[in-house]
Order: sequence, then structure tokens, then C-alpha cells
Amino acid sequence: MEGRKFMNHYLEIGVGLEQSQKREERRTNMRRAVTLLVILSVVSLLVATETFAQRGMRWRGSGGWATEGRYGRMYDPKTVETISGEVVSVDKITPMKGMSYGVHLMVKTDKETVSVHLGPGWYMEKQDVKIEPKDKVEVTGSRITFGGKPAIIAAEIKKGEGVLKLRDENGLPAWCGWRRR
Repeated sequence: MEGRKFMNHYLEIGVGLEQSQKREERRTNMRRAVTLLVILSVVSLLVATETFAQRGMRWRGSGGWATEGRYGRMYDPKTVETISGEVVSVDKITPMKGMSYGVHLMVKTDKETVSVHLGPGWYMEKQDVKIEPKDKVEVTGSRITFGGKPAIIAAEIKKGEGVLKLRDENGLPAWCGWRRR
């Protein structure tokens, strides 16, 4: 009987030791998993920060159309004028390297055919007023020289009774913060 008690006691100690070892093994595995997760998080953050720094500080989705960019600074309220004419073409263009595409018109007036830059495609696609070839329009905007040729960065386009407001009187684009409206 004594031998049996001793054996049972020995087995209980062995089982307890085995359970203790399994618990310690689980803790070690958990520490390894947490450490790996922390390392992956830090590496991901560093890669994302480096990528963002290389592209420049642009608000998400702007595609280079923010007012702080080179293209956005071309609008000059001192050179604002109004022209009237017929739309010859509606095109998608990329004004500068690194920008997303934008919508561009060629407008024929009595004096000239001039390039009119409207805004980013992602914004123009959401507007109610649609501009198409042969439309009669009145364009108000800043006259600039772009690619060695005269152009207008549009602030407002009137087509019949419709008005497409693209910038305020200071040239601030309507698409800057447009989702908050």
C-alpha cells in the first residue's frame, strides 16, 4: 500500500511538473509572438513614414492638386479675367509630374483658342454641371502661362443657367475640404 501511495504521489508530482513546463512553454511562445508583433509594427511604421516623406506632404487623395503644391500656387487673383466662347474639346491632362489627372478644356473665343484648366478628375466627376464640346461657356479665372502657352486656371464656369464654382475669389480650390461640406 505504501508503495502505491508513493507511486501516486510521484505521478502527481510528475504531472504537476509537466503542466508547469507546458505553462512556461506557452508563456515563452506568447512573449515571442508579442515581440515579433512589436518588431513588425515598428518596421511597418518606418516604411510608411519613409514612403510618405518621399512623396511629400500631400493630403490624402489630393493627387498634387492641393493649394500648397507648385501647380496650386500658379493661380494669381491679380490676373483674373472672364472670357466667353465655345468649348472645342474636353480632355484629361496631367498638368505636372506626380499629379493625378485633371480636366482641361480648349475654349474658342473671338480672339483666341485658350487652354482652360478646371480641376482634378476625381472632383470634376462628382459635379452636377457637365461641360462638353460645343457648349457655350463663360469662364472666369486666372490667366497664366503654362508650358509656354497662355492658359486660364478656372475659378468659375457658367453654362446656360448652371454655374460650376471651382475656386473662391482668393483662388482656394473648392475641392480642398469638399468632403466636409
